[in-house]
Amino acid sequence: MKILQVGKFYPIRGGVEKVMYDLMLGLSARNIHCDMLCATTEDHPGGILSVNSFAKVIAIPTQIKFAATMIAPKMILKLRQIAGDYDIIHIHHPDPMATLALFLSGYKGKVVLHWHSDILKQRMLLKLYRPLQDWVIERADLIVGTTPVYVNESPFLSKVQYKVDHIPIGIESITPEIAQVEKIRQKYGEKKLIFSLGRLVEYKGYEYLIRAAQYLNENYQIVIGGKGPLYDALQQLILELNVKDRVELIGFISDEDLPAYYGACDIFCLSSILKTEAFAIVQIEAMSCSKPIVSTHIPGSGVSWVNADGESGLVVELENPEALANAINSILQEKEKYDQLSAGSLQRYQTFFTLEKMVDKCLNLYHKLRSNL
Repeated sequence: MKILQVGKFYPIRGGVEKVMYDLMLGLSARNIHCDMLCATTEDHPGGILSVNSFAKVIAIPTQIKFAATMIAPKMILKLRQIAGDYDIIHIHHPDPMATLALFLSGYKGKVVLHWHSDILKQRMLLKLYRPLQDWVIERADLIVGTTPVYVNESPFLSKVQYKVDHIPIGIESITPEIAQVEKIRQKYGEKKLIFSLGRLVEYKGYEYLIRAAQYLNENYQIVIGGKGPLYDALQQLILELNVKDRVELIGFISDEDLPAYYGACDIFCLSSILKTEAFAIVQIEAMSCSKPIVSTHIPGSGVSWVNADGESGLVVELENPEALANAINSILQEKEKYDQLSAGSLQRYQTFFTLEKMVDKCLNLYHKLRSNL
């Protein structure tokens, strides 16, 4: 069996391409040929990059960036050349370039459409892309999401539920180094540490997490990692609310330093407010460290399926600072509840969100598709 993953960018930065890459690694580790075709970003020169004897990355240089989409016309020619070598082409959506390349490839084999999210922000792009999106939905033999909630409730997939399934994102567990964890704990003393991580953009809802600090006493410390365009506005809000002693924006956290923050925190909080947050890999990273999660209920999103209310953490109303604070207090003031949710968080990660589980589910679906040939 030979598989081709087609989608976003190289080098690997975002969640979609990380899923592609991890699937490629996981499948190739089982001696299944799995390659990855994508456009480049960050001025990467492109080329064919050998990963192992069963996998390679075919990175096509980007010519133009338009509406957050990398336009790489040579991807069309490349896919036409190689499509016939693969039993299954696995397209990762949203990526108009990948879908266009498939449309023009002449490929007659099986197609898996991985529906990571609806196109929500780029309305002009969706208007132009909609006919092609409708085509790939119809063309796909199987459509998978990262959670059952998202694909079941997407308005674009309402008429094709008969061919919809899901493959939860899976990751290797985070392993913090004790010395680094202790260094962070010492910085904040005896305070209870609430950690959050992500780009400082509107849909992350950090305004509400910062406002939640007004309902928490000086024994709590909110630490927000990440950079983005709202940094100055959020810093100003911290000053205006006089919560500088309880909230800190620490900026970019390197991959080397990140595990220690998961290890040091008492709770991980996801305050997102829009369906743009479809899954939130940061939740399962924290869950792999046995940390209770406080997250928001976003209609149509899979976020509150990932964090099961009362099992791995608590789910609260979005855009509600007091509800966030009450959930944090509820968990941290009751040791029995904390221990229960901590154990439940790790158990949910091990049950649904390991890399092995993701590869297993994907492989099972591939086998089902091939059996229908």
